[in-house]
Amino acid sequence: MVAGPIYVISDLHIGGDEQLETVEFEDELLNFLHRLESAAPETELIINGDFLGLWEFTETEGPEKLELLLDRYPELFEQLRATGEQIQITLLSGNHDHELVAYETYEEILAEYNITLETDPSVTRALGGQQIHFEHGHQRDPNNRIPDWGNPFARPLGYHYNTELVSRAGKLASPGQFRWLGDIQTVTPTERIPSWFLSKYVYWEMNPLLRYALIPFLLLFNLSAVVAIAAGLDIAGVVSLPTAQLTTLLDQFGTAGSVVLFLLYLNVAVAGLLVLIGIPVYLLRRDLTQTINRMGLFETDLTVDPERPYLKAAEKIFDQDPETTVFCYGHTHRPKIKELEGGVLVNSGTWLKRLHRRGGPIGVLPPVYYPSYQLCAVRFEAVEEGLAVEYEAIEKPSPAPEELTLTERLVTLGRSPDPELPDRTVVQDD
Repeated sequence: MVAGPIYVISDLHIGGDEQLETVEFEDELLNFLHRLESAAPETELIINGDFLGLWEFTETEGPEKLELLLDRYPELFEQLRATGEQIQITLLSGNHDHELVAYETYEEILAEYNITLETDPSVTRALGGQQIHFEHGHQRDPNNRIPDWGNPFARPLGYHYNTELVSRAGKLASPGQFRWLGDIQTVTPTERIPSWFLSKYVYWEMNPLLRYALIPFLLLFNLSAVVAIAAGLDIAGVVSLPTAQLTTLLDQFGTAGSVVLFLLYLNVAVAGLLVLIGIPVYLLRRDLTQTINRMGLFETDLTVDPERPYLKAAEKIFDQDPETTVFCYGHTHRPKIKELEGGVLVNSGTWLKRLHRRGGPIGVLPPVYYPSYQLCAVRFEAVEEGLAVEYEAIEKPSPAPEELTLTERLVTLGRSPDPELPDRTVVQDD
């Protein structure tokens, strides 16, 4: 039995091809582990899955991946060894490092660094008279579930997504070119990938002359579309637009007024054409989608629901074992506490960069994916009232605005994200 406290971190995704080998939070992780080195001997650190990015290696097989990681991050593993001499370190595998449980060699090597590899998908800990259930969470995700646990050749859909897309992006990314591609592993849910890619193309890769010519049109698209519709109604005699007055006003500015009038007419004409084309395309797409859904051709979403499967799993566990009052998981990268009947649901977040989607203020500009860090560890401790659950923030400066272009900064002016960790919660003793 662990006397506690118990610290939990997850989803560090350390390692991978090319640019994916960069660990931007290495200093913060070293400091955190060094601090735990002086913790009470009864303390335990649980790394709740996806500690290593083994799926992100495409040119290395089996335990050789861990040997590469030991060579790349010697200071990190030596610090783990030092911390593990003072407290217990338990590692659960996630989907990205599932193969840890497929080879005994992994368990033996990790043990040399005082890391105990848990070979089951989940573990429980008793703390303060209550039970805590720990699992990474990918087994609740149909796209990353591994039915044949421990099979080194398990290849769920998520594996192919990572090897074919994420790892390839890591190889293409470089500090001088396409460096933004390295953020692809931080885009969640994966349905956002096309939108994220379009955003990066417009704000990073598009020819600057084309970009600065296109952005004013996109900014004014909504207004132009309304004016185009109103113009159509004007022609039909339904409404009357003050076109003559506008022309007279702009004529007073000479050539500049004529240019503005020309651009306004051009913008309205293009917007009107797009509206006319867009209506039948929208209706066709809507009808096609309804037909596909009715036929059941696609039974699941591309990614896991970030909450519902875990709510159901937690409720089932709480019902079957009333002593278990906490269900702690990772996988979805969203730090969160949710109180349920019988206990609480806790997500341990991620140490990867987080991207916050910020739509354009007006018009149809692509959204900006605003980067931030929300590094944290969840701390479980027995207190007089029951079992305390508290997030400890690990401070790391925001990568913005350095990782945003001037256009992205202007589009998100005054709308930068300010993510907050959940408040402390105490699960009361019965």
